[in-house]
Amino acid sequence: MSNREIAPHTRGESMFVGDLPDPPGLLHAAVLASPVPHARIVRLDTTPAAEIDGVECVLTAADIPGENQIGGIVHDEPLLAEGAVHFVGQPIVVTIADTPRRAREAAQAIVVEYDELPGIFDPRQAAAAGSLIVPSRTFSSGNVDEAWASCKVVVEGHAESGGQEHLYLETQAALVVPQEGRRLRIVSSTQAPTAVQRIVARVLGLSMNDLEVDVARLGGAFGGKEDQATPWAAIAALAASILRRPVRITLTRGEDNRMTGKRHPYSSDFKIGLDAEGRILAYEATYYQNAGAAADLSPAILERSLFHATGSYFVPNVRVTGLSCRTNLPPFTAFRGFGAPQAMFVMESAIVRAAEVMGIPPKVIQQMNLIGEGDAFPYGQRAQEGNARRAFNEVLERYDVASLENEVAEFNLSHTLVKRGIAMMPVCFGISFTSTFLNQAAALVHVYTDGSVSISTGAVEMGQGVNAKMLNVAAHSLGVDPERIIVETTNTLRVANTSPTAASSGADMNGRATEIACRSIIERLRKVAAEILDTTVDQITIVNDRVMADGKTSELKWERLVSEAYLRRVSLSTQAHYATPKIHFDRETEKGEPFAYHAYGSAVVEATVDCLRGTYTIDRVGTVHDAGRSLNPLVDMGQLEGGLVQGIGWMTVEELLFADGRNLTDTLSTYKIPDILGVPEIEGHFLEDADNPNAVMHSKAIGEPPFMYGIGAYFAILDAMKAFRPDRKTFFHAPMTPERVLMFLHGDRLQASTEEIAEAATVFQR
Repeated sequence: MSNREIAPHTRGESMFVGDLPDPPGLLHAAVLASPVPHARIVRLDTTPAAEIDGVECVLTAADIPGENQIGGIVHDEPLLAEGAVHFVGQPIVVTIADTPRRAREAAQAIVVEYDELPGIFDPRQAAAAGSLIVPSRTFSSGNVDEAWASCKVVVEGHAESGGQEHLYLETQAALVVPQEGRRLRIVSSTQAPTAVQRIVARVLGLSMNDLEVDVARLGGAFGGKEDQATPWAAIAALAASILRRPVRITLTRGEDNRMTGKRHPYSSDFKIGLDAEGRILAYEATYYQNAGAAADLSPAILERSLFHATGSYFVPNVRVTGLSCRTNLPPFTAFRGFGAPQAMFVMESAIVRAAEVMGIPPKVIQQMNLIGEGDAFPYGQRAQEGNARRAFNEVLERYDVASLENEVAEFNLSHTLVKRGIAMMPVCFGISFTSTFLNQAAALVHVYTDGSVSISTGAVEMGQGVNAKMLNVAAHSLGVDPERIIVETTNTLRVANTSPTAASSGADMNGRATEIACRSIIERLRKVAAEILDTTVDQITIVNDRVMADGKTSELKWERLVSEAYLRRVSLSTQAHYATPKIHFDRETEKGEPFAYHAYGSAVVEATVDCLRGTYTIDRVGTVHDAGRSLNPLVDMGQLEGGLVQGIGWMTVEELLFADGRNLTDTLSTYKIPDILGVPEIEGHFLEDADNPNAVMHSKAIGEPPFMYGIGAYFAILDAMKAFRPDRKTFFHAPMTPERVLMFLHGDRLQASTEEIAEAATVFQR
């Protein structure tokens, strides 16, 4: 089943927030943001802004009628700064004018005097100073302290992983239109409509039922619009509520890059112990998460790091500690993988360091320690299946990894300045929100008297194809042609109290709710059909718009059945609720079963490094991924490829740099992402016979797990670098930029000879 979003996207017909027609009387909002990372505000003069032609009003924290607070998990983030600023880009004043240009001109005219204060930008320094968002947390199993004595090899190390810019195509935006009385209609570019509804109600001192939040689609999000979309909707709503006129806010690319949060950088320490054969007996890690100036989602993200500390492996003795460190940077936020990639990078780094000391390939340690059915994770839950091993072994066989390794070795023997590398990357990712209460969803289904169908859920379409999957679930459950079905916008009046479309759970939970609602309607229609056809209900099925009775096609078509049901006063609408069963987690003991299931997979990654220039290519990635019984193979393959490339970007060229709290990589000329020439050849396969009884139609979530395959790119490049400089100790500092490659290869040596340069150039020309 195809994705209906593709054709209108291609023709430019899809409507995003910025494409909506301007309502009469529209005004535009702009924000004056702090230019300094930490300071007291000693003087604030908005008079020059108010005097500019076309400016309707200037708003500060004093104008907020409710609570000046947008923090979700921790109430530590004001909508508009009061008395002090804590990061570059923090909103201070909102200007409202008749054009975006005048609104921005007014913002720049405001006079602010600051008494600058020292800033903290490094998470380890923040931890040393006691500057934590929440108290530290530790997950443990077995007895790590006793286990070290049983280890033949014990190695320690340090790993750094950088931030990452979401770089969604559609920047943060919102349009707010006043309705009758005090009500507001908010069109927001958000992954979390209910969060926008709840926080805006808090800021304005309104009830949630005073606010309607509507989302048609997002032009990308990747987690960057889960919490980070809320302030912009709140700012527009504040102005619209006060002025009783429509207000739009749309950030420029530069504003978005400077003022919004990114993936969390982590600074981590690890210690790993193995027996003589390579079995991991003990593992210890400490994660220093750079949370930025406010909590945002950092505590939840750090928790998922702890859940995924051991990656795809079974380790009997584990102790991992996470510290969410408050710094004077923009609050870091959700990003695809939600803390798991950072932890998995540390685990893979520990394995590579151990393999280096033991003189064996990392693949040996990886394969020997893969988690199997019944093995326990450090948080107490047991693996339900052996698909980690199945996927890894299938990669070895399907891509003939042994032959690839021989080819790489032969190539490296015959080439001096160009080296190839290879790495395996297994993935194990838990599916569910780790806050149990978020694991619920609802759907509203209407069947109209002409046989057409309307589906409303809490899932937000952001390019990941969730609407295509909802359509598939509904068509399958109802037994009708998908062309009869429309998936509506995500709207808080139709489906209330929604969880964010995040945690790879959008299709799982909303699909289940849709399935329940559709089956409820079908049960009513089957009774009507049984009466019409004079048979029993258990003999009735609906397939391809036709009613089947006793296994035979009857003359009763879908349209007539629906019409007859209506005439008999049978309800053709249903609201259904789904709550993921059996999951729980106790944060006192740090034990439980937080996930409905795990998604598994493995990849083999090949890379080539120009050891003179420090440049590289990721040549090929072969994957075997556990998608259960895919709801839409085309959509899922797109998610696999897109997540993989985004993961490669994080591990290679996407370097987020700050200096004294200022983002140095806030433009597309200073922040590099993989382009079409940098995308490797990707071969993806789904694991066969892997039906998942714990999700809708035996599927598995796929949004986040493939991102982690990109981690293999780092280690494939590192493998090639070590072929050139086997004498140098490996380092674990992502992203592996060409500068870092060059310093590793030549930081202590003279330049190559002319003959070597010529040889390298010839190879790359071929």
